[in-house]
Amino acid sequence: LLIFPATVLTFVNVPFLRDMSDLLFDNLLVYNIIFAALIIFFAYFYTAIIYNPDDLAENLRKNGGFIPGIRPGKKTSEYIDRILGRITFIGAVYVAFVCVIPSFLQREPFNLPFYFGGTSLLIVVGVTLDFVQQVESFLITHSYEGFVRKRGMKGPRRYNI
Repeated sequence: LLIFPATVLTFVNVPFLRDMSDLLFDNLLVYNIIFAALIIFFAYFYTAIIYNPDDLAENLRKNGGFIPGIRPGKKTSEYIDRILGRITFIGAVYVAFVCVIPSFLQREPFNLPFYFGGTSLLIVVGVTLDFVQQVESFLITHSYEGFVRKRGMKGPRRYNI
């Protein structure tokens, strides 16, 4: 979203617009501020589309659940909305920080010779955490194999990899 306007503005011969395009290139303060603001905006946008506090409160009430100290219905919906806003803010600021900090580490005081973009860093960490979770689940499944065999039940099959 930020690179496209900068690219289009480079083809225009208006000096003011050319100066604006120079501000939108990677590794500049204005670019990073707009980038962080867009991350925070889209985090709230995504949360607003995916999570509906009224539906969550209604499903909680239908299934016999409740939040201790909060009345079912409108109060539960308001409480969920308030908590969801706080969680979204913390998560959005964290993701914006992770995505923007690598470009600051590449600048003058630090001058790091390599560059891991914030998005690629998120992907690497996410894949690594998923892999660790799958390995732990595999190990837990196989640690109960002896217990299952003693009972005469059919346990998980062992595959030679």
